[in-house]
Amino acid sequence: MARSVLVTGGNRGIGLAIAQRFAAEGDNVTVTSRSGDPVDGLTVATCDVTDTGQVDAAFAVAEAAYGPVEVLVANAGITRDQLLALMSEDDFAAVLDTNLTGAFRVAKRAVRGMIRMRRGRIILISSVVGLLGSGGQANYAASKAGLVGFARSLARELSTRNITVNVVAPGFVDSDMTATLPEDRKKAILDSVPLGRYGSAAEIAGAVAFLAGPDAAYITGAVLPVDGGLGMGH
Repeated sequence: MARSVLVTGGNRGIGLAIAQRFAAEGDNVTVTSRSGDPVDGLTVATCDVTDTGQVDAAFAVAEAAYGPVEVLVANAGITRDQLLALMSEDDFAAVLDTNLTGAFRVAKRAVRGMIRMRRGRIILISSVVGLLGSGGQANYAASKAGLVGFARSLARELSTRNITVNVVAPGFVDSDMTATLPEDRKKAILDSVPLGRYGSAAEIAGAVAFLAGPDAAYITGAVLPVDGGLGMGH
């Protein structure tokens, strides 16, 4: 039976690939974006995950169209890279508010319906940077590492209601952002990845679909790296 799926930040990149994967498998998908621009084949809700009111409204859109959200993918995220000595407090706080507190806001809203249904899947999109660290990304790494502790705590809280909570930690993914990197930086990145290539957004989507599917019913509190071996499980 088709499930109601909500993907935050689902209008482009990894989020869009995830949303399209669920739609291709027959689920009813709502994506959020700050712009609210239309996305072919998907229901779109305008939402800034730093605003609790907008989060509630986005869930209302999904619920009105498809019923209570059974699968939540918290993917929305931003970067504001800077060396610590030069990083403003605003830039540190903004990244945590979107990437970590934003996940809290959407998860808190999602569990209302999941607890009533006594089933659900929550998948948080972290990053290999949250596990390995990265110079100039203390704010981003902290936010993405925080998702792991958040997910594992929720996994313990919600397990009796048949709700699983897991994390996918992508590595370097072929995207608009990596395409603009200088050639020497691209080479340095690829030299650090054992498989010697970028991942694809579709490969991240496949891992998310697995964790949301029947074969992952006994997996909760896990961190699944999709990083070409870069993190080696860390």
